[in-house]
Formats: sequence, structure tokens, C-alpha cells
Amino acid sequence: MRNQIVILAAGKGKRMGGNVPKVLIILKNKPLIFYLLHEIEKINQLIKPVVVVGFMKDKVQGVLGENYIYAAQEPQLGTGHAVLCAKNKIKGQNILVLYGDMPFISVNSLKSLMRIHHKKESVISMFTASVPDFGVKYKSLEHFGRIIRNFKGDIIKITEFKDASESEKKIKEVNPGIYMFNTKWLWENIKKIKNRNAQGEYYLTDIVEVAIKQGIIVNSLSVNPREVLGVNNKEDFELAESLL
Repeated sequence: MRNQIVILAAGKGKRMGGNVPKVLIILKNKPLIFYLLHEIEKINQLIKPVVVVGFMKDKVQGVLGENYIYAAQEPQLGTGHAVLCAKNKIKGQNILVLYGDMPFISVNSLKSLMRIHHKKESVISMFTASVPDFGVKYKSLEHFGRIIRNFKGDIIKITEFKDASESEKKIKEVNPGIYMFNTKWLWENIKKIKNRNAQGEYYLTDIVEVAIKQGIIVNSLSVNPREVLGVNNKEDFELAESLL
């Protein structure tokens, strides 16, 4: 079987103010991660998903049960490191990396990304999202990286918000950080990600630059920005509650 999903779920969610794993924070009467799990259960012929756990990992596994494979990320050194921690658990020829704190992603969008990935025989495919503005509803997306395209519409760069010029910050197409990879290519290249940042972490986003430098076309699917709203702080939580 060729497709497998990896869900990153290791974080504490310290900005939420509680001492529980972020993915188990109760949103409208059920754990936050359950919204995503409900959607991926609708995808047929998937290898059992891998959930990367860390903070209070036993509690997360106890709540999620035996329908998933678990990989431990200790210590937690970023999203690229999280995927690498799952390497020995992954059997799929292609993997789709998702986040347990994004409750609005739809199964239709996930299936569409998979179709694009296979049709184009991609090594890397990704979601993008375009917003009308960065007002209250999409404020949390303002600090996402900006998608830079050439005149043909190909992605040639992703500029992180902190590195963006004033003109780049005005770009309304952003990077939610959701990727599908050819697994063989990923393992050959993931260790090229460096941790030259203030946090000393390995960011999965940097793998896009690796692909572009190799002359690889990064295929993309534009999704409704509502789908990639995450829950990172109390304001995000309140917005998510209002949208459910």
C-alpha cells in the first residue's frame, strides 16, 4: 500500500495555559485531534497512520487507542525532527504529514492532494492557502511563510514571515506546512535540513528549499484558509469554537 499519514502530536501547547498535551485539549466536547482523525478515517486503503507523540505520550496513546502506530519524539526539536523520529515506523511509499492541532481539514482536500501527488508522480506536493486579508478571522495565518512564484506560476521559494520584506508580507498566499512526500526521496534529503534558527530546531518547511535547489517542481493545491486554521493559543481556541 502506497499512502500513509503521519500526524505530529508531540506538543504541550504551553500557550494554551493547561498542563495537558495540546491535541487532547477539549474543543466542543471532544479532544482537538479527534476532528482530524475523523476525516482521515474516511480515506480508504491507507496504511495505519503514525502519530508522533512526546509530551505525556502515554496519555495521548491511551486516549487514541490501538488504531494507530506511535513514534516518540524526545526531545522535541521541530517538525523536521518529528518526521525523522517516525522513520522506522513508516512503511508507505508516500507519506502525508499533518498536524493534530488543525481541526478543520477536510477529507476532500486530503484526497485531492493525494490525487495530484500521484498523477504528477511528485516527490513533494503541498497545500497552500490564499486569504482575502489578515484580519481577525485569519490573523493566525499572518505569520505563516509566504509563497513566492515565478511568472509560470511555479513555487520558487517560501519566505518565512520573519525574513520577509515588506512587499513579501503583503503576499496573501501562505504556507500551512502540510506536505506529501515520496518517502524514498524524503529520507535521502531530510538530513539536509539545518537548525540554524533561534530555537535550534529542524523545520520541515526547509525541505521545500532542498527540492527547489534540485530543480524539482513543487506541486501545490490551494485550499480554503479555514481548513488550515490551527489552535496555538487562547484566541485561536475561541475562534475554533465559534466556527464549529
